[in-house]
Amino acid sequence: MNENKILLVDDEPSVLNSLERVFADEDYEIFKADSGEDALKVLAKEKIKLIISDERMPGMKGSQLLSMVALQHPQVVRITLTGHASIDAAMKALNEGEIFRFMLKPWNNFELLMAVRAGIEKYDIEMKNRMLLAKLRTQELQIQKAERLSPGITVLDQG
Repeated sequence: MNENKILLVDDEPSVLNSLERVFADEDYEIFKADSGEDALKVLAKEKIKLIISDERMPGMKGSQLLSMVALQHPQVVRITLTGHASIDAAMKALNEGEIFRFMLKPWNNFELLMAVRAGIEKYDIEMKNRMLLAKLRTQELQIQKAERLSPGITVLDQG
């Protein structure tokens, strides 16, 4: 089973299919949703590493979706893809949704692939860091317990 799961969100089926083709030769499992609501359902069921969402969709906008994802699934890397960009919209998306990348339609396939690879790498590094920090905390607690049971057991000889 592939661990590199990507969720593509756009209300236009042709865009979803085009995006899926970009990743056809890559080692990613692709999930598609045509609305923010459907995307949240996928996120509830699957361990998604990265989401690419259109901004302008009926109902929930991409920025609203990605803000919800940031709150509910903060580990998921978020990319906005839009055909209607302004500096203000980009800054708002980056700040409110903690967006990893803000990309324009029509996208450049190579740039999109590089952004996704970097996003997956970011996800993997952050998960590894969380695991190592949890392990470190456990070891610190064990050392503290040993010190309480046998005071001086953890003193190092500096000589």
